[in-house]
Amino acid sequence: PRAMSVVIVGGGHAGGQAAASLRQDGYAGPVLLLAEEPHLPYQRPPLSKQYLAGEWGLDRVRLRPAAFYQDRDIDVRPGARAAGIDAAARTVLCEDGATVRYQRLLLATGARARTLDVPGAELPGVHSLRTVADAAAIKAELEPGGRLAVVGGGYIGLEVAAVAASMGLSVTVLEMEARLLKRVATPAMSAFYERTHRQRGVAVRTGAEVVAFAGAGGRLTAVECANGERVAADVAVVGVGVAPNVELAAAAGLACDDGIVVDEHARTSDPNIYAAGDCTNHPNPILGRRLRLESVPNAMEQSRVAAANMAGARRTYAAVPWFWSDQYDLKLQMAGFPEAQDEAVVRGDPAERRFATFYLRRGRLAAAEAVNCPREFMAARQLLGKRVDGRKLADSTADMQALVASASA
Repeated sequence: PRAMSVVIVGGGHAGGQAAASLRQDGYAGPVLLLAEEPHLPYQRPPLSKQYLAGEWGLDRVRLRPAAFYQDRDIDVRPGARAAGIDAAARTVLCEDGATVRYQRLLLATGARARTLDVPGAELPGVHSLRTVADAAAIKAELEPGGRLAVVGGGYIGLEVAAVAASMGLSVTVLEMEARLLKRVATPAMSAFYERTHRQRGVAVRTGAEVVAFAGAGGRLTAVECANGERVAADVAVVGVGVAPNVELAAAAGLACDDGIVVDEHARTSDPNIYAAGDCTNHPNPILGRRLRLESVPNAMEQSRVAAANMAGARRTYAAVPWFWSDQYDLKLQMAGFPEAQDEAVVRGDPAERRFATFYLRRGRLAAAEAVNCPREFMAARQLLGKRVDGRKLADSTADMQALVASASA
């Protein structure tokens, strides 16, 4: 096998950013990136938004152009699936039989879309959305006047619903929980988004458990729910969460527990193997607990830390989680976790579709949710964990940057 100093497995945000960061940090050794899909590293968020809507082509979805990797002597191999790791020998076996040696290995294996184990799930017309190929297949079937059933009322499902409704499809969202976005947003934000989608003509069914996909002539025709309701559909998109890709790591003997277990330096239980992104279960010193995050900022920052440490530095990953979602003309941005709060302060007016909610705990900012309020959101990220006056946060005339400057630790 050819000696390779750093090998990266995964061509998403984490893998692509790690390769770039190694060079930015001055690392001069060989870097090999094995991307399972037949593409250069790319970003996933646009797949359910701009790419699906036909506004962006594949070139804009890529993280960086081919020349970037060539100029920096980064060996990217699209369509190269890693089949196994021999941690003792420090080698990665590829599916095509090639073996590559590493001194440091980064696992950026991401996550895969969960599927529904129900009758008819394999019917043509039933899709998940995780990859470029998934998005292209869905895009090809979205026809104005067509009927789309979205199974799952999380970010991905609602973003797809927004694109399809804007294209003139008849859309029904089927969510098993009692409210949309239950796992990621507060009840008030869930209610705001449900109203928004209904105003755009989307039918929303909560408490709707899908039990089967029905077909005729070998193609999807309807989605069946546990309460007996049948929703006519030409296309269905299932967005019921993701599962971390830990199989490679587990087979190599690495510690896994709802993700590949890493420390604050992004290192796994093997000192020569690091992991970053959606596949990791990592400690967050700010929150004081371990968690697994499915977010681009997490993938980017954790992979930067991993790259620095693989190159010989000793950086710690201690970022406050933040997320975003684009639906219609609304940009939702969230930071922190609102469950740990004893006071909620609203700035702006939900009726005007421009507002921010700040969540305080014992006088300190614990989390924030903002809709079309980028300035408030940027300030909130700087204020997290700091003592701040709730009345000033609620006052739309109070300058947010002045609040940041005066906040005390």
